[in-house]
Amino acid sequence: MLKPLLLLQSLLFCLLNVVFVGGRLLSGGFSAEENPFTPKASLVRYWNKEITADKSLRSEFLISKASPLNAVDSASFAKLAAQNSLTTRLPDFCSAANLFCFPDLSPSLEKHNDDVKFSVYDQKNFTSYGNARAAGTDSFKTYSKDLNGGIDSFRRYSRNAAGHEDKFTVYGESGNVDEKNFNSYGTFGSGGAGDFTNYQNEVNDPMSRFTAYSDGGTGRSQTFKTYTHEANAGNGQSFTSYSKKGNASPNEFDSYGDSSNVIGSGFSNYGEEGNAAKDSFTSYASGGNVPQNNFKNYGGSVNAANDSFTSYGSGGNVPQNNFKSYGVSGNDAVDTFANYRDKANVGDDSFSGYAKDSNSGTVKFTNYGQSYNPGSESFTGYGKESEGHKISFKTYTPNSTFKDYAKNGVAFAKYNVSSISDGKTVNKWIEPGKFFRESALKEGTVIPMPDIKDKMPKRSFLPRSIVSKLPFSTSKLGDVKTIFHAGDNSTMEKIISDAVTECERPPSAGETKRCVGSAEDMIDFATSVLGRSVVLRTTESVAGSKQKVVIGKVNGINGGKLTKAVSCHQSLYPYLLYYCHSVPKVRVYEADLLELNSKTKINHGIAICHIDTSSWSPTHGAFLALGSKPGQIEVCHWIFENDMNWAIAD
Repeated sequence: MLKPLLLLQSLLFCLLNVVFVGGRLLSGGFSAEENPFTPKASLVRYWNKEITADKSLRSEFLISKASPLNAVDSASFAKLAAQNSLTTRLPDFCSAANLFCFPDLSPSLEKHNDDVKFSVYDQKNFTSYGNARAAGTDSFKTYSKDLNGGIDSFRRYSRNAAGHEDKFTVYGESGNVDEKNFNSYGTFGSGGAGDFTNYQNEVNDPMSRFTAYSDGGTGRSQTFKTYTHEANAGNGQSFTSYSKKGNASPNEFDSYGDSSNVIGSGFSNYGEEGNAAKDSFTSYASGGNVPQNNFKNYGGSVNAANDSFTSYGSGGNVPQNNFKSYGVSGNDAVDTFANYRDKANVGDDSFSGYAKDSNSGTVKFTNYGQSYNPGSESFTGYGKESEGHKISFKTYTPNSTFKDYAKNGVAFAKYNVSSISDGKTVNKWIEPGKFFRESALKEGTVIPMPDIKDKMPKRSFLPRSIVSKLPFSTSKLGDVKTIFHAGDNSTMEKIISDAVTECERPPSAGETKRCVGSAEDMIDFATSVLGRSVVLRTTESVAGSKQKVVIGKVNGINGGKLTKAVSCHQSLYPYLLYYCHSVPKVRVYEADLLELNSKTKINHGIAICHIDTSSWSPTHGAFLALGSKPGQIEVCHWIFENDMNWAIAD
């Protein structure tokens, strides 16, 4: 009996035999009040054990990202993970562990006969709302604004209504990872209108789905104005069977996706079998950065449709547009493309089976694809087997291929005119200061600072005891979806799939990479590349973002020599996930950043300079911004908020 008591006493002595200074434990690394068995306390001990550099250099930044779970919950959720039962307590798990999860919406069968105004409202499932309404207006104003992970669902909303108007104003604005679903919305409605104004503007990773929207409607108009303006990344919007079999139902897209970053839109079976429809796309995706739009079976078998694309994709950076089976078997349709992809940088468009088997169709391409840098267009089976069609190309581009194309009824005017080459807006979408030359890192240099603010949802690492038990591979995507309640074709499914696919991508030439979901795994990767004497650094704050700053004192890490470094960048995922990689031939710097006029210190930035860029893509944003080619220059960039850089300790 005495021996076990002595062993217990020895264990307690090891845990508690430390020196207190001001209520803090010097050798243990955590406060006297903190349970030593929490994930955070465990991480502190792991750091002290694995990192041999001066303990005063321990990264409180990394420690702050440890799981907030207490010892009991950590053990409980780890057990559930081992039993593949974590999904049964997902809401509790997401809340306690500080994860990013979408809420599970329960259906709402509310019905209202009077006009309704929804203001400052969010996270709602509207099912069979407004069915068979006669006239009246429902308005959604400041709805789902500033939400993190907002999700709304509209099913059978305004179905069979007559003269009913829906207005969405400032809907989903400034949100983060925002998902909106409109299923069978306004189907078979007569008259009325749906207006989307300032919809999902300035959203990070937006997603909207319109399925069977306004199908079978008569005289019902839809207007999208300032839709996803200045939005960032994300899947954008999908329109499936939108306005199918509609009768005289015009759709207007005005300033749709303008100045957005990597937004995609998909139109499948849009306006199919419609009658006298009129759709206009004005300033659609203008100034966008790498937008991708897909039109599949758009306007098929329609009668007297009139589609107009004006300033579509103008001024964009590497836009991609695909028109597949667009206007097939249409009758007396008129399509106009004016200033389409005008002044864009590069860009690619593909038209497959466009206006095939149509009757008396008219298509006009005016100032199409006049890009600053040459893009490409391919026309396959365009206008083939059509009757009475008129297709004209005026001031078109040189990089075009026509395959299996209609031989009659096609006119080319000023075809193969050289593209514009003054290049003034080539780098308009590359934020000033995002990339810079190494020579800019000199004391006294004035430099524009990009927006280095972290736009991803706030999350924490999972303890290794939990993350090691969760599936993470493309072969186990079904299991991952089940755990995080990600439905088929949902935003969460896309988030999970994108992250896992990127993590499984083979490394590029000279790159060593690993995705990590626990702080312990990050420590292991960094030390495996650099050794155990390492220092973790990050830019101190976001001060100075989007303004000019003055470079203060500069310090080259490892004497400013070529060195090894590990950079870790966040990936969007339910728990905090980092893509960590090491690339050869870099130099790392830390620099004080000073306010432009007062010259007072406002930030301390970490910059990494890639000396060998020979394997980079010629279309990489750095070369567009700096005006060079792979292998000819070095490229530097700042470490953004919540990203990290590991280097060998000086």
